[in-house]
Amino acid sequence: LMEGNPFQLLEGIAIGAYAIGSNRAYIYIRSEFRDAIARIEHAIHELRDYGLLGDNILESGYNLQISLRKGPGAFVCGEETALIASLEGRRGMPAPKPPYPVTSGYLGRPTVVNNVETLSNLPGIIRNGPDWFRSIGHETCPGTKVFSISGRSRITGLVEVPTGTTFDVIVNEITGGVERGRELKAIHVGGPLGYMVPPALLDLEVTYENLKKHQLGMGSGGIVVLDDRTCVVSMVRYFAEYADRQSCGKCIPCREGTRRMAEVMQRICSKPSEEPEQTALERFRGIAEMEGLAAVMKDASLCGLGQNAPNPVMSSLRYFMEEYEAHVFDRNCPANICTSLRSWFIDVDLCTGCSICAKRCPAEAIIGTPRHPYFIVQEKCIGCGICFEVCKFSAVFSK
Repeated sequence: LMEGNPFQLLEGIAIGAYAIGSNRAYIYIRSEFRDAIARIEHAIHELRDYGLLGDNILESGYNLQISLRKGPGAFVCGEETALIASLEGRRGMPAPKPPYPVTSGYLGRPTVVNNVETLSNLPGIIRNGPDWFRSIGHETCPGTKVFSISGRSRITGLVEVPTGTTFDVIVNEITGGVERGRELKAIHVGGPLGYMVPPALLDLEVTYENLKKHQLGMGSGGIVVLDDRTCVVSMVRYFAEYADRQSCGKCIPCREGTRRMAEVMQRICSKPSEEPEQTALERFRGIAEMEGLAAVMKDASLCGLGQNAPNPVMSSLRYFMEEYEAHVFDRNCPANICTSLRSWFIDVDLCTGCSICAKRCPAEAIIGTPRHPYFIVQEKCIGCGICFEVCKFSAVFSK
């Protein structure tokens, strides 16, 4: 929206500011979004030149200044009090509420925080009326929603659909589904703190109320399409590690909870050691503890990051428990992504000493003498499985 139609956003900001009697508005944006920054700045200058921003707009007596502020890109700055702290030049960390920003926000003044999509809807509503807006989308949640499609989808990019459209229409009809010969495994909805949705739920109508009934949510509007080449557990591990890195550390439930979740997911995706706490039962116990940990994080975390960080873990446990069990008990990744789960060995009775496995090993973990059996040094092995793929004599096996 900021890159494609910056004037629509600026018009929405002006309408909102006029409605609440504000003379100052700020657009907070990550510094990496250079194209959006350039176009917003150019649009602001044009509006000022035409007298549509600044002092005494169109001789109406109303003044409005809109400024662009670049932020560091920390995920936690999406929370309104952390965003305000960053605007004030402080570290982006959330603050307890109350007081709410509408009472005491930027520089201690009443502040309203809205996202780009909400504000961009205002010009159309003012121009065409509220009944026009209500006629679009679902009756309980009118309007449209922009989704970012990525992953294994044939078509990736941004799509805008009326609310109430099903995931099946978005993923399979509009963006073409997965590649031919591949099977859709899941979609991840809502960004890094979103939800794993199985194919059985693709017929859900996308409204806030409907998704909430199924313990799901839209989040930031991102949809990642996953096919049978994707490991759900590995994806969830990535999101858990991301939440751990992005936590500001101010509140204990989020700081320690995200760290613990990342540790458990890392342990599930990695080869267990010989230590007692690395047994399959102990690793599965870590999964069992997730529900209690998630409840504490949701109830006691200071902001949405800690409250929503458990979403990828809990939704995947709800719908893809069989993949977790395969990782923990069978030490097998169905998608063959978590190769470090396995330990590879060479059967000395079958090995002919051709040395092709040693030549292809990226970690140089295979040693031996040509025409004699080779051996794998477990301390150096990274579990990639290339030795298994290149061996022509079925001498390489895993356990």
